[in-house]
Amino acid sequence: MLKLSRTRARGASGAALALGLACVLSSCAASPGGTGAAPQEEAAPGYLAVADDALDGQGTLTVQLDYDTSEADGLDPATAQTARSWSIMGLVYETLVTTDENFEIHPELATSWEQPNDTTYVFTIDTKATFSNGRAVTANDVVGSLQRQVDSMSVWSGQMGPVESIQATGDDEVTVKLTSPYAPFLSALANTPAAILPMQEVNDGSVDLATTMLGTGPYLVDAHRQDESWSFTANPKWRGGDDLAVQTLELQIVDQESTRQAALREGSAGLANFGSIDALTQLADASNAAVVNQTQSDFYYVNVNSQVPGSPLEDQDVRFAINTAIDRQAIADIVFAGETAPTGVTPSNLPGACAVDDLPSEKATIDDAKKIIEESGAGDTALDMVVYTSEPVMGQIAQLVQQQLAEIGVTVNIEQFDTATYNARVFTAQPGDFDLSLGWFAGYVDPSMVTKWWNPEQAGFNVGFTGVHEDLNTLIAEGASVTDPDDRAAVLTDLCASADKYSEIVPLVHRPSIIGYDSAAVSPTIQSNEGYGDILRNITDYRLPGNASK
Repeated sequence: MLKLSRTRARGASGAALALGLACVLSSCAASPGGTGAAPQEEAAPGYLAVADDALDGQGTLTVQLDYDTSEADGLDPATAQTARSWSIMGLVYETLVTTDENFEIHPELATSWEQPNDTTYVFTIDTKATFSNGRAVTANDVVGSLQRQVDSMSVWSGQMGPVESIQATGDDEVTVKLTSPYAPFLSALANTPAAILPMQEVNDGSVDLATTMLGTGPYLVDAHRQDESWSFTANPKWRGGDDLAVQTLELQIVDQESTRQAALREGSAGLANFGSIDALTQLADASNAAVVNQTQSDFYYVNVNSQVPGSPLEDQDVRFAINTAIDRQAIADIVFAGETAPTGVTPSNLPGACAVDDLPSEKATIDDAKKIIEESGAGDTALDMVVYTSEPVMGQIAQLVQQQLAEIGVTVNIEQFDTATYNARVFTAQPGDFDLSLGWFAGYVDPSMVTKWWNPEQAGFNVGFTGVHEDLNTLIAEGASVTDPDDRAAVLTDLCASADKYSEIVPLVHRPSIIGYDSAAVSPTIQSNEGYGDILRNITDYRLPGNASK
């Protein structure tokens, strides 16, 4: 009998059916051992690839990406909501601090900072930093940028925490005061929406951030054709610009995965990203192609709609039974060939995250779940599960979950829609027009940041399918405010367990990020873990061979 989870063994026939389903859905590319691929070897602790410093070429790198930035406010980084926007805009803009391969915070535009107490941060600004128009960064730029973010009512403004005041306290010093301790504050400053902007030019109207990117970062925008391409050149005024190997960066937007694979094989692209784990095997025979699976903190989830009157899903016990029947490890092993891992509410690759094995649903049994469904009569009502078609793996996850729920007597009908229809049914309709739905969250770099989405009073987007639970909301607030690591880990464990019991948003597995590169064209630095979806992080460390042109 094949064991598909840590705590729940499936019957042999169910396991065989699941594995057969996997071969139909994808390429059945699991490793010979059956339930998972061998761990990747790191080039160095925390890195899947490390640039070869012996290479001294400078030139052009062509990168193919699956989709472009697309934001309601154009190119304004403060309101950017997607990881692709953060990554592309991050080529031009910089933040006060950044994060490393261990999710630790390091200086960027702030050369240092002090924390005289739990609610005060004093930043020293790098006086050598200039915007690409040559003007030096000032403390007023920092104050204006952060205040603009806090006041923006954007998604990211909610991650900034309880900011009380932001003041220039010296020519190169900015002091931020909070109304209460907030553990993720520095992590929130480390992402592109908290970029330092040219506030003098913004305020005098000479720069429109929606259409123009003017930053302190390593690159300048030469050209952009929406959903087609970007062209960047090295910023000569960047304080580290003399050593940049990638002097010209060409980003091509290519939505077809097979086309990106072909470009990598034939050498017309030096680096590309892939959404399917099949790229790991399909490019294995390419002579110069190296392919790595970067662990993202992003993760897939199932929404279980508790807000439809008369639905069996109003019953918390029924929702928990469904949660219990969903086998996260089987999803990782079968849909993703073992190339990902289960997670709870706090992304499992982040320091301090809760242990998936400790979740109540992982300790419950399938027999318990069956009994609840039988006694409640919930099995008499077929449930619809909605997914969107733009990410094919969603349909694959849905079919496996459909099979898993059938084991406890729950019938699921899968409905697939374009993204606009999906969003209307899941996020716009009040209550949501669905029973179950699949999606994914960005996981960020602090384990408490994504937990806000379990509080509909903070999140807003989920009021149509989740209830307000004061005990859970208290734990969410404590997870962000408690700063002692041991105390915080205990709170986050309780938070994960509480969200797991309510079973309205059920985390599944991490969302893989496959990066391929032509080893004859580029020697990149790629972290093993990433929290903000920035597949071009460390591009300033890339190395190229002589006469590089790819």
